[in-house]
Amino acid sequence: MDRAKQRVAARGRIRARVRRKVSGTELRPRLAVKKSLKHIYVQLIDDAAGRTIAAASSRDTDSSVKGSNSAAAKALGAAIAKKAKDKGVTKVVFDRGGYLYHGNIKALADAARENGLEF
Repeated sequence: MDRAKQRVAARGRIRARVRRKVSGTELRPRLAVKKSLKHIYVQLIDDAAGRTIAAASSRDTDSSVKGSNSAAAKALGAAIAKKAKDKGVTKVVFDRGGYLYHGNIKALADAARENGLEF
């Protein structure tokens, strides 16, 4: 198996381990993060009901910053925090999606915290 496939498989195992421990409820939904090479996606998910409460991505037309850099992650953190507050959500559980809590993931989380989300 080449290194790229090994890395993808390893992230899948880490993601599964995180998901066993992290689950969202109506009162405290899961803030799930997904990265690609070009974009960052984030959702507030109520796992008990199986529905998405709010979502934002760097692909949105109303997004101020495009791409997958830390500036886009900060803007996305602020955007999801605003959407969450509009829906009446202030506390969430953070699902880093198997990614290291570093760089863009940390920037997104810090921006969400600065804009009123608690986790």
